[in-house]
Amino acid sequence: MRLPPALLVLLAGAVSALGFAPLQWWPLTLLAFALWLHCVHAAPSLKSALWRSWLFGVGHFTIGNNWIQHAFDFQDRMPPVLGYFAVVGLALYLAIYPMLAGGLAWRLGRKGEHPDAAFALVAGAAWILAEWLRAVVFTGYAWNPIGVIWLPVPGIAHLAAWIGTYALSGLTVLAAGALLLAAHRRWALPAGVAVAGVALAVSWPLLHTPDPTAPAGAPRVRVVQPNIGQDQVADPAYPATVFNRLLALSGRPGPAPRLVVWPEGTLHYFVEDGYPRYWYDADPALVRAEIASALGPRDAALVGGTAMMFDARGQATSGGNSVFAILPGGQLVGRYDKAHLVPYGEYLPMRTLLQPLGLSRLVMGDIDFAPGPGPQSITLPGFGPVGMQICYEIIFSGRIVDRAHRPRVLFNPSNDAWFGAWGPPQHLAQARMRAIEEGLPILRSTPTGISAIIDADGRLLATIPLGKAGAIELPLPPARAPTLFARAGNWIAAIVGLLLALVGVAIQRRTR
Repeated sequence: MRLPPALLVLLAGAVSALGFAPLQWWPLTLLAFALWLHCVHAAPSLKSALWRSWLFGVGHFTIGNNWIQHAFDFQDRMPPVLGYFAVVGLALYLAIYPMLAGGLAWRLGRKGEHPDAAFALVAGAAWILAEWLRAVVFTGYAWNPIGVIWLPVPGIAHLAAWIGTYALSGLTVLAAGALLLAAHRRWALPAGVAVAGVALAVSWPLLHTPDPTAPAGAPRVRVVQPNIGQDQVADPAYPATVFNRLLALSGRPGPAPRLVVWPEGTLHYFVEDGYPRYWYDADPALVRAEIASALGPRDAALVGGTAMMFDARGQATSGGNSVFAILPGGQLVGRYDKAHLVPYGEYLPMRTLLQPLGLSRLVMGDIDFAPGPGPQSITLPGFGPVGMQICYEIIFSGRIVDRAHRPRVLFNPSNDAWFGAWGPPQHLAQARMRAIEEGLPILRSTPTGISAIIDADGRLLATIPLGKAGAIELPLPPARAPTLFARAGNWIAAIVGLLLALVGVAIQRRTR
């Protein structure tokens, strides 16, 4: 029995999402994309190609983003069942971007009865454009670019250090197109793609320079995971419970300086002075002193908490999802405010319209967070500049580093306790891609997992799994020299996309 094309592409889209973590069945993603390309090429009209590509996107994003529903399980203002509608509703919007890619591939790359190399090349270029647009339009939602599926294949994944993840996604579509051409017994492109892929996978371990061994006395990093989830936030004892556990897991000073890092938003006491007195549950100086008590004379701590902003009358106007840098004497020496906030999560867009309808943001409280200025580095004595990216800020390729003050390491505190079993490993995978792109190690600290120390090649040096309390401590991994992508950013993706499109057009003209 032959399935209708609409149902076929919807199922193909769903299967294509299985290449992401936690399953990482990446060959299925390639096959599913090859099937999508087949259905697009076979579409009798542009309208049909757009419709089929949109359905493919609906299946792809519904399965890939299924973890979003879990965030609604911790709401008292909105029913958990609303989470299922949120997942599908988001997919209905995000599917516009595969629709754009499919439409461009059909209009600009389709020629003749059978797909050819020109069609595959144009499809790859169109996907780069569509994926980049998805990352920037309406503040952007860059979750799970398909280039991430290559993490289990190091040589291919490390192309991201040269061209970035979006361009790698375009080459992934090109590889799917090569599979489609192989099914039609057109062997030139499939042979070229196969040779290039094998060469990358084989040569990378031989050509890659391993990281140097950390010298004795080198700075160390300690990543803390308290394993206290969102289901316990309503407990009146929660602030003290999580604070005491964080302190206990922070360990004791050693001979080498340590950078101790805590997860996003787990510090429920204010650490800044100068707020109206009625905002404080504890003296901020005493809170800082308690944190400093876990530090040695050359240590430093980066802790995730909340900052408050007030108007001239002392009225709270907004909050900051923040990281605070604290030294052994209890000094507060820096603050980073999350810049890329989650709409409907950390602020409610169009609040005057949506709040009367019963909608609220997922993070508790009635005051919206305000965005910070963007990527910044905080210089800590003994550790140098440390870059900050809170939670899903880390997923935005090419937009995570202060270029004027390149950090030595990136700190990515997050709260993945909202996101079930699929969200945390997907988030970790994308952080690993940022490490590869930028040539920087990344520290991930989360309340319930997955916390990790990631080296500048994207390798996991140590992790704390989901649902386990603990801490991991290692010498601070070295940074690499800035990669090509770190220097040029997503201009590289634009160049790769343009080259794919030009070669595709040139092939078309030659065959005419």
